[in-house]
Amino acid sequence: MAEDVDPSKLEIADELIAERRSSTPGDLPDDMFPAHRKLITLIDTISEYVGKIVCWFVVPLCLAMVYEVVVRKFGVSPAGWWAEIVRVTTNPDAPSTIQPAPTLWAYDVSRMLYGAMFMLGAGYALSKGVHIRADFLYRNWSDRTQGTVDFILYIFLYFPGMVFLFINGWDYAFNAWSRGERAMDTSWMPLLGPVRTAIPVGVALLIMQGISETLKSWYAMTRGRWP
Repeated sequence: MAEDVDPSKLEIADELIAERRSSTPGDLPDDMFPAHRKLITLIDTISEYVGKIVCWFVVPLCLAMVYEVVVRKFGVSPAGWWAEIVRVTTNPDAPSTIQPAPTLWAYDVSRMLYGAMFMLGAGYALSKGVHIRADFLYRNWSDRTQGTVDFILYIFLYFPGMVFLFINGWDYAFNAWSRGERAMDTSWMPLLGPVRTAIPVGVALLIMQGISETLKSWYAMTRGRWP
């Protein structure tokens, strides 16, 4: 019989980090500063709700793609679909009566939904520790060292980078609204303002969640363990 494997000894650092953060918002150590506890709980709760809402974007995204595939192949008429089924099953050599009818909007809708889902859900992903990381060194460090490195990187790299992205994303979205910019990839030409607004909003959520992660890093750095 094979030996039972101790999951704690597996080299699955990303999965362990995600497991560490799988608890509900507010499940924090009692020895954390009360103000830090309240702020972390508030931020993590907001990120949790935003993530639960944004994840539903995948439903219209998939529906748009499936619809596009179907009508591109079989047209938009249910009667035509049935006629094609009958033809294939009874007389496959007969010419097809299907008139393919690709949509004007499915490509743009799917691309915009994916972009919005990616940006708006980034803060939630950060709260769960599931962003990609190069952890071949990080996973071997102590909790205190991990917290110290994370704290320094958040302060000196993460927040300056996020502020830069927010300023440029804001200008990008503002220009799209003020100029009435439209996508030129298809003849549908949808307005770009709504989807570009997801950029500064998503970055703002990342900045907000970054505050929570910085406080958690501070706790690990000073207490020698992650909250």
